[in-house]
Amino acid sequence: MSTESTELTGRVVNGVIVLDQPGRLEDGTAVRVQPMEKRSGSDKSESLKDMLLSFAGTVEGLPPDMALNHDHYLYGVPKKME
Repeated sequence: MSTESTELTGRVVNGVIVLDQPGRLEDGTAVRVQPMEKRSGSDKSESLKDMLLSFAGTVEGLPPDMALNHDHYLYGVPKKME
């Protein structure tokens, strides 16, 4: 299959690029992959970050040194001094 001026399209399915057109590329063929569109909500790390930040400062009733001594409060290890 000659790929000199051929542009192939496809979709990512479970982390694997599946081509729309039938055919095969020979083993060792160099390819370039460039996303054609950015799907909204596809940046999971950014949306997770935003979701977690929405909880920042909302918990009440915790000790003031909870961040420093969470292991003490969870597992009973000795407290750290600031």
